[in-house]
Amino acid sequence: MRLLAFESSAKAASAALLCDGVLEGESYLNCGQTHSSTLTRLAENLLESCALRVEDVDAVAVASGPGSFTGIRIGVAAAKGFAWGRELPLFGVSTLEAMAVGCRHLSGIICCSMDARRAQVYNTLFRAENGQLTRLTPDRAISVEQLKEDLENYRSHTFLVGDGAQLCYNELGQELPYLSLLPEHIRLQRAASVALTAWPRLTSGEHPSAEELVPNYLRLSQAERERLERMKSEN
Repeated sequence: MRLLAFESSAKAASAALLCDGVLEGESYLNCGQTHSSTLTRLAENLLESCALRVEDVDAVAVASGPGSFTGIRIGVAAAKGFAWGRELPLFGVSTLEAMAVGCRHLSGIICCSMDARRAQVYNTLFRAENGQLTRLTPDRAISVEQLKEDLENYRSHTFLVGDGAQLCYNELGQELPYLSLLPEHIRLQRAASVALTAWPRLTSGEHPSAEELVPNYLRLSQAERERLERMKSEN
């Protein structure tokens, strides 16, 4: 059984392919090109490199948020394009949870963070032990100061991952000496982790439809916030 996964929640874009739970290949770009021009091509080139066709894919997964509003929309649209016509199961995966899955071999607190702008990060915390993850917080949008308060409660070796990890380390590293900034090739979001997060759901028999999948932005976009502010002022 083959699962094709997409990741476009931040600057980097990637596609990955699992076969029976084993990573067959991954295509990754972090060059700043728009995801709309690269993501589908990454997936098509990956399948071609593996001597496969679109028809050989049995399921699809995508990082469905939180993250860049535009990036998430592009990723979800690409995943739906691959899944819809053949009615393949389409798994929406938490961007933050997928980061933790990529680091579950570690031992300690996994602090997943993305730069959410407006002095906030998208964040969640997991505890990793013996290859297993325990979720400690929900996916959320919080200030770095709020994150500091949470991490002070655990006071154990904490690994920072995600495209917001450097920001958190710069802000908190001197005050919280138990923080570790993982190297970039492990730290940043990757489609392989999205695929590995979705795989147990696929093998358990889940069959979510492409029609049901909606992005999880965690908060309103800037345009939506501005519209609500205008409505309030008019009233």
